[in-house]
Amino acid sequence: MTEGKQYTRDELEQKLTQKEKIFCEQYVVDWNGARSARAAGYSEDSCRQIAYDTLTKLYIKQYIEFVKNDIERLSGISKLRNVQELAKIAVSSIAHLHNSWIELSEFEKLTDDQKAAIESIETKTVTTNFDDTTKTTEYVKIKLYSKIAAITEINKMMGYNAPEKYQTTLIKPLEYKIID
Repeated sequence: MTEGKQYTRDELEQKLTQKEKIFCEQYVVDWNGARSARAAGYSEDSCRQIAYDTLTKLYIKQYIEFVKNDIERLSGISKLRNVQELAKIAVSSIAHLHNSWIELSEFEKLTDDQKAAIESIETKTVTTNFDDTTKTTEYVKIKLYSKIAAITEINKMMGYNAPEKYQTTLIKPLEYKIID
């Protein structure tokens, strides 16, 4: 980065316009100045020149560095949030989805955490004819995400697993002699 005033994040937040902030955030996503300028709301005709001019400003370069190094905060995704999502799966139970061993709970009455543990729902309707009557049966198949996979991933993220051991064996390289 070129020499000049080193701004704090708060100073940059106050100095930048909304369009400049959007430009910087978009620029970190795809590193294309013209597209970033368009996404920030600049006109199609001037987006290339705006991008060039914007990227030459020291405070813009500094803000881009802040954004690049703080993706977690801007995206709302963090280790904690990932662990919380995995915990929903790890503590889920198919029993939470039933009123009795055969009767399902109404989907709308499930909590968001219970819904988050559902990987897929499949329905099937079977109609059978018996003499003079027709019987229609609805089947619902609910598949939850793997509890084992969620617990394994949580253990990795939290550092609960013992370090993996690898055994390496050194083999003496073959010696070649040229015989005349």
